[in-house]
Amino acid sequence: MFDAAFAATPGTQDTAPQLAHEPLREAGAFDALVREIGEDGAREVRAVFWSETCARLQLFRTLALGQHRGRIAHEAHSLKSTARTFGYIRLATLALRLEGTADALDDAEFSDLLQQMDAAFTAAKAQEAQD
Repeated sequence: MFDAAFAATPGTQDTAPQLAHEPLREAGAFDALVREIGEDGAREVRAVFWSETCARLQLFRTLALGQHRGRIAHEAHSLKSTARTFGYIRLATLALRLEGTADALDDAEFSDLLQQMDAAFTAAKAQEAQD
């Protein structure tokens, strides 16, 4: 739906300061979705996104990194795709980073990345509530 270029970055702490300046979401992304499927449909799909993303972020915390790197990368890929669909740029970027580095992260880096993803999710949801 939206063309956005994302580049995987090894490690989680290299670009954290850059993310703070990255917008939470793409302006007009929800409006584009409304044009495609209608306002009621877009609101319903977004509600499902919030619910599934919350569950996915909780799931990440239950998976042992050393045993579930493949699943973590797969779940991150799904999160990246849905976040990008709704225009949540920062969350999509972080999910891409997790997807691309899941096989190399240590526990501390994984934990840090999850904290950043939680913060991006919380900020995006708060921004939506203000609209």
